[in-house]
Amino acid sequence: MRAVHQVAEAVDVDLPGNRTVRIQRDAARVNELAESGFDGLGYKVFENDLCREAWPILRGMLREGRLPRIALKWCQERGLPFWVHPDDMALLRSSPVARDEILVDVLMRALKSFRRKALVEGGWNPDYKGGRGASCLTTYFVGQCIWEFRRVYTTWAKNRQRWAEVHALYDGAEETVRENPRLFGRLLAAGSVSETEAAVLSTNFADILAEQPAVTRAVISLTIEGYNDTDIADELNITHAAVRMRKTRFRKALYDAARERRIWIPEQLHTKVGARRRTRRGAA
Repeated sequence: MRAVHQVAEAVDVDLPGNRTVRIQRDAARVNELAESGFDGLGYKVFENDLCREAWPILRGMLREGRLPRIALKWCQERGLPFWVHPDDMALLRSSPVARDEILVDVLMRALKSFRRKALVEGGWNPDYKGGRGASCLTTYFVGQCIWEFRRVYTTWAKNRQRWAEVHALYDGAEETVRENPRLFGRLLAAGSVSETEAAVLSTNFADILAEQPAVTRAVISLTIEGYNDTDIADELNITHAAVRMRKTRFRKALYDAARERRIWIPEQLHTKVGARRRTRRGAA
């Protein structure tokens, strides 16, 4: 129960006002949202408010190392295998980019499970009497984010390892890839995405992705994990057109970076549209 108390204490410190008042306010809002089945525009506004309150709390807990430690403790109590590499722990504590990268995925997954567990199934109880009493919705949501951290971190760490293995072989020169088809294949496989999205053969990929809006980062991260457009749209609760638009904008950012010589995109990975244009220009 100590880990649960740590979550409540972290939220109570960062949120203004009296905890009892917050719980009463949350109970009234849940009753209001229940009338629309926890769906629609009103619920979207509620989700945005929830994320806005939870985001700085979660970032602080990652920076201090508390979030991974609580996640490890919860998994240990339930007999779930989980381990955070010390290098990853140090990176999450030192790098705002790494924290934001992993928290986008954590939030997206937690929003889905929070709606089902806390609201639809009634897991959040404003009249709870055990332990230190009831918690506000933000506390419950932060706890759900910590629970989702295990799965998100595991995927994030595996992706980092694959990129590290590839870049250990790649010296940044075009000739290296052209003369080593096997390495070229590994570069594509490391991203687990379509050819255009996998067209970044430089560690600057993370920097370029970090410059994008949160929703774009979420779309690209889920793409890297192997989700198709339908799954991504369902996971983020956006339209298929929005998914395609985010990918198109990110692709443009990649090509802009290539023109600025921040990255190199091999000729083989250029879009077919671009290839047809070049052919027509040559024919003319």
